[in-house]
Order: sequence, then C-alpha cells, then structure tokens
Amino acid sequence: MTDRTTVQNAQLALLLEVTGTPKPGNVDRERDFTDLRFEHFMAGAVGARPGLALAAEQEPVGHAFERAVAGMADQSAGNTQFGALLLLAPLVAAASEDELTPAGADRVVQSTTVSDAGEFYRAFEHVDVAVDDPPEGMEPLDVRRGSEAIPAIEERGLTLFDIMSQSADGDGIAAEWAGEFRRTFDAAATVLADDGPVPDRASRVFVALLAEEVDTFVVTRNGPDAAAEVQRRAQAVLDGAEEPSELAEELVARDINPGTTADIVAGALFIALERGLVV
Repeated sequence: MTDRTTVQNAQLALLLEVTGTPKPGNVDRERDFTDLRFEHFMAGAVGARPGLALAAEQEPVGHAFERAVAGMADQSAGNTQFGALLLLAPLVAAASEDELTPAGADRVVQSTTVSDAGEFYRAFEHVDVAVDDPPEGMEPLDVRRGSEAIPAIEERGLTLFDIMSQSADGDGIAAEWAGEFRRTFDAAATVLADDGPVPDRASRVFVALLAEEVDTFVVTRNGPDAAAEVQRRAQAVLDGAEEPSELAEELVARDINPGTTADIVAGALFIALERGLVV
C-alpha cells in the first residue's frame, strides 16, 4: 500500500491508461494520431486534477466533472479524456466516502441533480466530443448546444443521472452510470488478478473489454460494421490468431479509435489503485 491520495490515484489512473501498449486504435507509448499525441494525454491528466479534487471534496459531481474537463482541455489538442473523467468524477466521490463499490457509485450518480446536468452540458463547450444526432423531437437537449440547452433541461427537470440513463442504450459510459459501473468494476478485478507491469495489464484488459462488447465510440464515429469488426478482431487477438501490435497499427491508420473502452480502462485502473494495486 502507498500513501497516495484518492485524487493522486485518479490522476495516476489517467496516466497509466495511456501508457498501456498496444491498445488497438488508441494513442499509446508507440502510437500517436496526427493531431492527438501521447504528450496531450499526459497534459490532460495534469490539467484534470483540480476538478478531480473537487469530486474528492464532495463538491457536486457535475461541477467537478466540468472543472476537470476544463483543465483537461488546457492543452493544444482538445479532447483527450472526456469519457474517462465522466467515469472518474463519481468514482472519486464514492471513494472519498469509503464507498467505492458498485452500490456506492450508484448512490452517487443517482443523487445527481438538475444543476449537475447543466454543468455536464457546459463541459461540452470546452472540447469537441463526437456524439450522435439527438432523436427527432429531442433537439433542444442536444449536448452540442452546451449551456444553451440548460433551460430545456430545467424545464424537463432532468438530473444528470436521467440524462445518462436516457443515453445508456447507445453510449458505453452512460451505460456504466446506469448500470452500477459493472464493466468498470469487473475490469478492475481483472487488473488486480493479473500480474506484471501495470501498463501491460492495462493493455490486456483493454483487448478483453474490446472483445466483450462493441465500442460505442467506434459505432458513433465509424459505424456499427466497423465496431463489430473491431470486436471480432479483438477476440482473434485473445485467441492468438492476430498480433495486437499489427491490429493497433491498422486501426490507427484507419482512424478507428475505441475510445469508450479506453475510458473504462482508466476507471478500472483507478478502482484497482484504490484497492491496493502496486505501482
């Protein structure tokens, strides 16, 4: 065990996530995108810390998240860890109350308010986030409107948990919020049961998660067929039929980025660190 604080563990989880190599389709120690590089993720993790500290201090989750995103965005590439911070804010809040369990995290998110939902929308003003168009009739709640959508949120009385629950069918991070963070806690257990360097564990659990379910960020950016292909090929890596480094190179070249899976790995690493993962 170490004397790291909960906030330090959250920041370390963001740093460890990006060091996992290879993580097919994602920035890692050996692969950059043209406009999004390893260094940007490092800077994003540093910038997010004040917002994560607010979550640990029991400030409202929405405000803590918005401040974490604002700090994360203080680098030259834009969005690096939006989804990861959306997971970490409630997990840090739960950990600070010694309730880092599925039930404890669920209590935190179900306690969110309409004001938290407004702060969530404000976070979209700091960075560009790839999202689907809203269903017909739901245009006033389009997250890309940022704070302009807050009157519609207030009129409907929607809490942040309500917003996440409505998006759970098509968004993997929202599904974690609505489902007691099941995949995140399961992945943390996998990391703890594994051995070897933590970045290697992060890489392995990333591929396992990718094979388990389609990545919703890939669905949004590249379509369902591409997401299904990535899932099949991740299983091929697990089966030893495909080399992970070759798949990583190909997905980066094709601009297929399983970002939701990476976000869940970051959340899992935080839980594992809080539960005694040694670094």
